[in-house]
Amino acid sequence: MKTMTEIVVPQLAESLVSATIDKWLKQPGDWVDIYEPVCEIITDKVNAELPSTVAGKLVEILVSKGETVPVGTAICIIETEGSADGAGQETKSVPSKHAAQPQTNEAVVEDAPMRNRFSPAVQQLAAEHAIRLTDVPGTGLGGRITRKDVLAYLEAGAGKGSQSSGGNNAAPAPRTVDAAAQVRSSGLHLTETPRFPKIEVEGASGTGRGDNFIDVTPIRNTIARNMRQSVTEIPHAWTMIEVDVTNLVLLRNKLKDDFMKREGINLTYLAFLLKAVVNAIKDVPIMNSMWAVDKIIVKRDINIALAVGTEDSVLTPVIKNADHKNVAGLAKEIEELARKTREGKLTLSDMQGGTFTVNNTGSFGSILSYPIINYPQAAILTFESIVKRPVVINDMIAVRSMANLCLSLDHRILDGVICGRFLQRVKDNLESFNLESKLY
Repeated sequence: MKTMTEIVVPQLAESLVSATIDKWLKQPGDWVDIYEPVCEIITDKVNAELPSTVAGKLVEILVSKGETVPVGTAICIIETEGSADGAGQETKSVPSKHAAQPQTNEAVVEDAPMRNRFSPAVQQLAAEHAIRLTDVPGTGLGGRITRKDVLAYLEAGAGKGSQSSGGNNAAPAPRTVDAAAQVRSSGLHLTETPRFPKIEVEGASGTGRGDNFIDVTPIRNTIARNMRQSVTEIPHAWTMIEVDVTNLVLLRNKLKDDFMKREGINLTYLAFLLKAVVNAIKDVPIMNSMWAVDKIIVKRDINIALAVGTEDSVLTPVIKNADHKNVAGLAKEIEELARKTREGKLTLSDMQGGTFTVNNTGSFGSILSYPIINYPQAAILTFESIVKRPVVINDMIAVRSMANLCLSLDHRILDGVICGRFLQRVKDNLESFNLESKLY
């Protein structure tokens, strides 16, 4: 018996409310294996390949390329063989247009309102123990089934044995998966090779000269929306401080070769900067906060987001609990996130939870910048190029390695005095590195 199964946009994260279809990888009539990607979607964070939750033939595409739809929206229909028992899965079976007889109730998975009650944790637990969620009593708000309900159902003796009924002649149920869990485990795939925007030239024939037009990609549209929200809602202010990093340069030059031999990765200035920033945030915790209308939320965890630019986007992967790591640990985290970015394997977990953002603008030669705050954080700091220049020290001129630190701040939360102290603390921490400093 043929069954029509809807593939829906899964709940990849609690904060995710919608996704945009970037490209269809399969077309109507194509065979789709389980786990095989059917399309690429774009969220507020990164791009993802959405895997099929069943094996079958793609019969209809419901959402066009470039269209943005809410989580839970069906985007295509796949025709499968056998009865459809999709308990706990992000799929929905619908009557086949090609069937001679209408489907029985057993072939129809729970309707959309019921399906949307299942959280990813509940779905995963149900899939592990082969539980039909429609059999589980819900004690949550509005009858919502919680993880506690599923565990109680298991303790009551239900489980895998309760699912077998109907005789030996019943058609085998198609294999299904939790699409959200599959996407999260496999990693959200960024564009493999950063590409320059495609430019279409209008009226370029002959001697005429026309305007150039660049298509706005979904990820560029997301960046535009987030940047507009930041500058519209946050009253930005800006300040800068000079730092003498001569001793830091000497320290890094002394340790980088041994560090490469021991760890197999580069020892960058950014690792030292992050350590200096984290220690400064400990002294000035209000920097690690966000605005919440009638409250200011000071975050307990210090999660440093790194602004990483490519040719067509800006990403902000996060180093979680950066205050628990030494310089060597931070260097490893930086290298790991850089590797994931290059290989297109950043996950939503890598992109979420940032409380303060650092941007290494000096890596492309900048000496001064005015960054836009990574909403809804309170501040963003840029580390500019290290430049040798003459400096007056004790009424004498010396050549020193100098760098600028630029800070944009949310003036609803932070003021000049607080940020001045913070930058001075970062400066002192950076200048305190010397040839005796340790990485571990």
